[in-house]
Amino acid sequence: MYFIYSFLMGAAALLLLPYWLVKGLRRGKYLSNLGERLGLSLPHLGNLPAGHDGAIWIHTVSVGELLSSITLAKRLKEAYPSRPLVVSTTTITAQTLARERMTFADAVIYFPLDWAFCVRRVLRAVRPAIVVVLETEIWPNFLREARRQNVPVLFVSGRISDRSFGRYQSYLGKFGFFLRPFLRSALGNASAFSMQSEKDAERIRALGAPAERVSVSGNLKYDMELPAQTPLSDWLEAEARRQGRSPIVIAGSVVATEEPLALIAFGVVQGEHPNALLILAPRKPERFEAAAEFIHESRRKFLRRSQLPVPPVQASGANGNGSIPQDVNVILLDSIGELASLYRLADGAFVGGSLVPSGGHNILEPAAFGKIPVFGPSMENFAEIASRFVAADAAIQVESPEDAGVAWIELLRNPERRRKMGENARRLVDSSRGATDRALVEISKYLGSPSR
Repeated sequence: MYFIYSFLMGAAALLLLPYWLVKGLRRGKYLSNLGERLGLSLPHLGNLPAGHDGAIWIHTVSVGELLSSITLAKRLKEAYPSRPLVVSTTTITAQTLARERMTFADAVIYFPLDWAFCVRRVLRAVRPAIVVVLETEIWPNFLREARRQNVPVLFVSGRISDRSFGRYQSYLGKFGFFLRPFLRSALGNASAFSMQSEKDAERIRALGAPAERVSVSGNLKYDMELPAQTPLSDWLEAEARRQGRSPIVIAGSVVATEEPLALIAFGVVQGEHPNALLILAPRKPERFEAAAEFIHESRRKFLRRSQLPVPPVQASGANGNGSIPQDVNVILLDSIGELASLYRLADGAFVGGSLVPSGGHNILEPAAFGKIPVFGPSMENFAEIASRFVAADAAIQVESPEDAGVAWIELLRNPERRRKMGENARRLVDSSRGATDRALVEISKYLGSPSR
């Protein structure tokens, strides 16, 4: 079974090779980390102490999982200081953010491609005592090789979205004779599955995970620390107050083709609030230029974040006087890692990936600040969270960008309702914390009691 899986992985890689080459040559997106993902070059592991006790390896796929893992990673480093902490990611954006936010980690690496020879090399280099996988990224060869080397793999804050489960069900219906025993074998190599909800637990059991290894421990995203104020957030707050720029609308984690929809929603607000300011934050760096084009086509003046003064150093750019010109009503956040701290300034918050069929993104960042998340109909990746917040009158789900603009206007007209909904959002986040503590208890079963 594993030979067939590896063969199919290889065939898929060959088919995708032209795409990877084009992307790699244009943006360095895949080629820049290929040697590391093949296990051929692992420069970031050179600082691990020889003969260490066995590393704690935390794997996160992308930005959302990375951010939700920070609190857990810090507490593991504090609890087991003699063990190196290694963090891996799949995407370049998450890799960049991990290096910025996880300076306490001993190494930040790319996760190996799921061929046995790649996995073996990386496992030998890391020498993990345990691997903690955020959410549920199932790599059969990795799980098999870890089991062969007696390395426990724990899935923490595991989830299987409606879309993913439907895809699995479809494949099982067509190729169940091969896929069902293969999934059962792969999942049987993991040591434990700590899932976000009972629905997620039922789904992973249905896919073949041993029932006795599956538990429900909650969602780590609720335990994310509130981001501290930054020079950018302090400067924007002071500048907006000085110029009377209000309301401030933040459209965060906006994905491809969603930028013009966010601009339409903002346009509705501008009809009643001409001094409004939009902070548009694309999800991925490769969308910065496309987003700038969309803003230009909407006939709006805008500044890039990279043109703003960054105290105490003045950034190079056209805006030499250190202020936002009155005719500028959009700031393009062409940076990574600064969005979360800006939500504290929001009078209106839109969470992207939801007005187009992309599955949505994390609404807890604005909610933790007591801001009301507004999002579109596509929230499959966060369905449970979205439904909880809407039911608790702590978020607003809309069908169109025009509806989003109207929702913001109605909230601005009714400060008391906005205050109550914001309190509901913050309270729901606070009352749902605790997944990190439960994850630490599970992990300690394999690492022993924390050092004192």
